[in-house]
Amino acid sequence: MPRPSPASPLLSLPGAVPAEAPDEGVAAHYGDLFREQRALADGSGFVDLSHRGVVTVTGPERLSWLHLLLTQHVSDLPPGQATEALILSAHGHIEHALSLVDDGETTWMHTEPGSQEALIAYLESMKFFYRAEVADRTDEIAVVHLPAGSIAEVPEKVVVRETAHGRDLFLPRADLESFAADHGPAIGVLALEALRVEAHRPRLGMETDHRTIPHELGWIGTAVHLQKGCYRGQETVARVHNLGKPPRRLVFLHLDGSEVQLPPHGTPVRLASDGEEGRQLGFVTTSARHHELGPIALALVKRNVPVDAPLMAGTTAAAQEVVVEP
Repeated sequence: MPRPSPASPLLSLPGAVPAEAPDEGVAAHYGDLFREQRALADGSGFVDLSHRGVVTVTGPERLSWLHLLLTQHVSDLPPGQATEALILSAHGHIEHALSLVDDGETTWMHTEPGSQEALIAYLESMKFFYRAEVADRTDEIAVVHLPAGSIAEVPEKVVVRETAHGRDLFLPRADLESFAADHGPAIGVLALEALRVEAHRPRLGMETDHRTIPHELGWIGTAVHLQKGCYRGQETVARVHNLGKPPRRLVFLHLDGSEVQLPPHGTPVRLASDGEEGRQLGFVTTSARHHELGPIALALVKRNVPVDAPLMAGTTAAAQEVVVEP
């Protein structure tokens, strides 16, 4: 069993409601989900992501070594430039998704909760004679997310990973409570997940299963660099990109707002014309209630599902938008 991250002290804040799997250890929300979403969309507050795994790599050959293992081109990664990368199986299936930044001396990455031990075990097995040291920093470093547009000041000496979606801070875990007091309001992970779904951004373990390849989720170009080789699974990536199409594709769903319950992860997706007994063509990966769009979801469906076909997510009517082209 993966070792869970320490429970966040911010669960003691007023109104905090603990999140469920896979986000145990932090708050789902602090009492008003839509208010929190609006604040996040406006660039206010912060999200406690201290349950995520934190791994560092140091040493003079850290980037050249990681370059051989990851789907991303990182051998010349400039200090402070954020990127994302995957680790694939020999058959090209996604095993790890990493959010990275290098500060000039250390490569910092955060990963899905509880996945850091398996990641470190793989990295250690591939180190050979390279001058690079891998460390699990999860117990001492907490990830905190500041939304795009935030004008919050970052504490000195805190490593920052900045993207179009906001800034991820690698904050000493001991400073989490004082940071919250100075940079509130605290916002739960459900608000961040709703904005992630709206932005069509995949997440490992939610949009993936044991046979997902990067092309199905739109990770080609963002997490997979097509001009580099020498990584496990590269043959599958190149073959599908050059010669074929992925078997499935990610879609965005507008769900029927009259339903009380959201379809959970794994809910079968079918053609609406076939009804509830029709053939399963995919499954819901993440669903959320959005402050403007109402109930929404991401789903992974077979590539040949017509892009204009009305769908059913379980018993809920769904209209699809293309995320990955068929």
